[in-house]
Amino acid sequence: MVRASWLQGPDRQGFCGSRVAARAATRVTTQMRIFAVSDLHIDYPGNKRWVADLSGMDYRDDVLILAGDVSDSIRLLEWCLGIVTARFAHVLYVPGNHELWVHRDERPGTSLEKFQQILKIVDACGVSMRTFHRNRISIVPLLGWYDYSFGTPSEELLDAWMDYRACRWPDDFSVSHVAEYFLKFNDAALDVANDTVISFSHFLPRIDVMPAYIPSQKQMLYPVLGSAGLEAQIRRLRPAIHVYGHSHVNRSLTLDEVLYVNNAFGYPHETGITAKALKCICTD
Repeated sequence: MVRASWLQGPDRQGFCGSRVAARAATRVTTQMRIFAVSDLHIDYPGNKRWVADLSGMDYRDDVLILAGDVSDSIRLLEWCLGIVTARFAHVLYVPGNHELWVHRDERPGTSLEKFQQILKIVDACGVSMRTFHRNRISIVPLLGWYDYSFGTPSEELLDAWMDYRACRWPDDFSVSHVAEYFLKFNDAALDVANDTVISFSHFLPRIDVMPAYIPSQKQMLYPVLGSAGLEAQIRRLRPAIHVYGHSHVNRSLTLDEVLYVNNAFGYPHETGITAKALKCICTD
């Protein structure tokens, strides 16, 4: 199945609750740094080991933006959220497309039902999917999906893209309905104002963040990368920085006065296009 690889071919409440309590008990107020990463894909043992090995001391006063695609496994997602909430003062998160896969769930429902399950787990782990304010900085999570505003999918893409088999939507939902469903969650946060506003999403808000060197055969994936509707919301919000994931192509570029940053961890073989490290994008 096609994945976005561009250049190459125990008790749940107890675990998260203990991590949140430990974090709160040891927090010290100093300068706050804001780190970003996406696409951890901890289904791969090496990626999971990297998360487990994150320092327990270096990030205690910092914020982590986790921009989706941790795992399609609820169990692994909860494990990861428990780890990072123990390492960072605050963790902000949006799910990616992989989190909404249901094809391997023990009792598969719809992807919307799994989204509701994710919301409960996020809350139990002390992670936030709401706007975060600290002094002169506000950070706004933006949900989304793709809607083919970046192009019409080819028959090859429709046959190969895993989401079409791994996600399950209500019978009357098209991809446009899915995108509209998630974008509506963002409306209440679009009037946030502060000295520095940072937004983040899993999906791409515009296709011109993709570099020119992407091979033409990989550009067939562009229709499933994001939504112009997400960019319209960013234009209204007017952030200084927007973090996105999904493409697995690390980039940092300014377009229309917004710095767009991708810091995907990516699959193990993606060593040429991903840094496989946290990226500090701002300090308070």
